[in-house]
Amino acid sequence: MTVYQATASAPVNIACIKYWGKRDTKLILPTNSSLSVTLDQDHLRSTTTSRADPSFKHDRLWLNGKEEEIKEGGRLSTCIAELRRLRREVEKKEGTPKISEYPVHIASYNNFPTAAGLASSASGFAALVASLAALYELPATPSELSLIARQGSGSACRSLFGGFVAWEMGSKADGSDSFAVEVAPCSHWPNLHALICVVSDDKKGTSSTSGMQRTVETSTLLQHRIKVVVPERMRAISEAIKARDFPTFARLTMADSNSFHAVALDTEPPIFYMNDVSRAIIALIVEYNRASVATGGSIKAAYTFDAGPNAVIYAPEEYIKEIVQIIISYFPQAQPFNDVFGLFGGEQPKGAVPSGFNEAVSKKFEPGAVKGFIHTRVGDGPRVLGAEEALLNAEGLPKAQA
Repeated sequence: MTVYQATASAPVNIACIKYWGKRDTKLILPTNSSLSVTLDQDHLRSTTTSRADPSFKHDRLWLNGKEEEIKEGGRLSTCIAELRRLRREVEKKEGTPKISEYPVHIASYNNFPTAAGLASSASGFAALVASLAALYELPATPSELSLIARQGSGSACRSLFGGFVAWEMGSKADGSDSFAVEVAPCSHWPNLHALICVVSDDKKGTSSTSGMQRTVETSTLLQHRIKVVVPERMRAISEAIKARDFPTFARLTMADSNSFHAVALDTEPPIFYMNDVSRAIIALIVEYNRASVATGGSIKAAYTFDAGPNAVIYAPEEYIKEIVQIIISYFPQAQPFNDVFGLFGGEQPKGAVPSGFNEAVSKKFEPGAVKGFIHTRVGDGPRVLGAEEALLNAEGLPKAQA
């Protein structure tokens, strides 16, 4: 008997120009365009297996081993229904199995904390869409699939591509022109690395969904951001990426992070996603860049913060070692540094600051204030995986994860 099953993985993306606010909450249509960097899924990914089988009673989904309800009319059911609709188009060809009529079992696993400000919903919905698209053998482009992923989680549409990705906000009421496009592949700028400083892996107090709706309803700054600030930044950062102009890329990334958090603060009541640790990391990166420029160098690093306290620091690969040493100077580590790129030659990093660095820019924190680091780089888009990496067992139930 034929087993209809497919497994796919999808990456995390971290926005440089932020998406914040919806003009349509059901279709997840944004109030502004956004642009992100796709991170290497060898380090951060969601993996999803989908199986269609006539013996299944109804659609079921497990996330990290725990069954989640697929609510009628909810985001999960919307994505599944849209992909089934596309499969029915394929099935019009004579002799094609009618697997769109079968219930599906879906198992998804993230190799990083869920709902901790690390964009788990983006990689999760992208992996779901990529897995079902492979199962249904859909002849759809990543941009076409991004229209569906967007209805699960807005930023998920950007995880359908590797490299540098723009989500065009579009203007049509039906959302047909609100999709993701590739600005440049990961091979274009391979030495751009990212250092994620995990400040908290707790579930955040204000979810992105409720936070952005409050901002749309109450922030006066948001309108200026939508109409004036973002369109120019989208143009300028796309040019900087194509030119591999890191100082311009960095300035725009930091400015947009600040703008996003200013809009959150301008919400009624105000939303605070950053904490004292987040702000101290900003001070360290600002001083690192200042000291570099003062000695005839250029901007070496860019910080950005999504809707959470974790810092993502973008930098050319050659500066990551120095950045780790600076941060460890102020945030002693209780856990060993996972040196996936061999920066420290098998040794654990020690705190150090470069010459000319003003050490008074921040106080020193107790061990554990930064719980750890994830060092990664720009990466590729979704991958279809082999049967040996499937998350479902022979009965169509989730395998236990090691």
